[in-house]
Amino acid sequence: MSERALRGTRLVVTSYETDRGIDLAPRQAVEYACENGHRFEMPFSVEAEIPSEWECKVCGVQALLVDGEGPEEKKGKPARTHWDMLMERRTREELEEVLAERLAVLRSGTMNIAVHPRDSKRKSA
Repeated sequence: MSERALRGTRLVVTSYETDRGIDLAPRQAVEYACENGHRFEMPFSVEAEIPSEWECKVCGVQALLVDGEGPEEKKGKPARTHWDMLMERRTREELEEVLAERLAVLRSGTMNIAVHPRDSKRKSA
């Protein structure tokens, strides 16, 4: 019997509630325009902070607020180079000392640059 009572209705899709007798919060219509020429309005609460960008309803491109300030430029961090990271760990005097030590080893001839120690072990084995 209950099957007959619900036949023909779309319970999931249709809402039978109305806005009659309900006081909605005060609203304002804010207009946005995208670079493709589409203009649309979005309703916001009067108390809400209005975003400077909104996704266009038609094409999905970022639309900007009409008669408003543009988006704030984000401060980007400068890229850290290998030298910057090295200077965080060592002073210039320490680096010059390490360089002098390594040059002394190279000039003494005790270190063979052409053959890596691992390579010589493989050949002898």
